[in-house]
Amino acid sequence: MKKLPSVKAIMAITTILLVNICSVKTLDGTRSLNNSETIIPNQAVFMNKISNTKLLKDKKANAILAINEYTNKAVEKEAEPVIEKPVIVYDGMTLEQLAAKLDKNLKSTLKGYGMVFAESSIKYGVDPYLALAIVLHETGCASGTCSSLAKQCNNIGGMKGSNHCGNSSYAKFKTLDSGIDAFFKNLANNYYKKGLTTPESIGKKYAESKTWASRIKYYMNVIKNS
Repeated sequence: MKKLPSVKAIMAITTILLVNICSVKTLDGTRSLNNSETIIPNQAVFMNKISNTKLLKDKKANAILAINEYTNKAVEKEAEPVIEKPVIVYDGMTLEQLAAKLDKNLKSTLKGYGMVFAESSIKYGVDPYLALAIVLHETGCASGTCSSLAKQCNNIGGMKGSNHCGNSSYAKFKTLDSGIDAFFKNLANNYYKKGLTTPESIGKKYAESKTWASRIKYYMNVIKNS
C-alpha cells in the first residue's frame, strides 16, 4: 500500500490552497472570518477525511471492477450458442427423419402423409414400420394405386365399423387424417395393449390369411431399407 503524504507536506499544500479564499468551508465545519484569513484544519480531522476518501474510492473502484467482471461473464455466457441435441424417436431417427423415411413408401392417396404416420406412431406407441406395412398390404398402396376403400372411405386398415362404407361392413371416415388416427388407435387398444405386437401375433386376430404375417414382414423390411 502506498504511504500517505507527510503531515508537513499536507499542511503546506493546504495553506497555499486556502489562502485568500473567502468563506471557505473547512473540513471540521467552521468558516473563515474574513477574506484574508488562512484556515489550518484540525490535523486529525484532515487525516481522517483523506483516509475515508481513499477508502471510498477503493471500494467504489472494486465495486465497478466486480460489476464489469460479472457483466462481461453474463454477456459471454449469453453469447454462447445453445446447441440442442436432436431428439431420437425411433430407430436412431428424429421425428422429421422418420417422417421422410415413411413418406418414401407412401404413394397415391397416402403420398405426403409421412409426418402424420410418424406422429401417430409416437402418439399411440405403435411400431411405425409395422403399422405402415399393414396399411400397404391392406390398401394395395404399395403398387402405386390405393384401393377404393382407402380413396372413397378413408379406411386404410380394412377396419370394420357401424358407419359403413357403401354397402360393405367396412367403416367409413370423414377424412384421411381421422382414418389414420382410427387405424393407429385400433392397433394400440386392441392389439398392443393385449401383448400382440408382432406380425405373427397380430395376424391371428387381424386376418384369416396364413400368409398375412409373412407379407407384413416383407413390407416392414422394404420400409426399413428404403
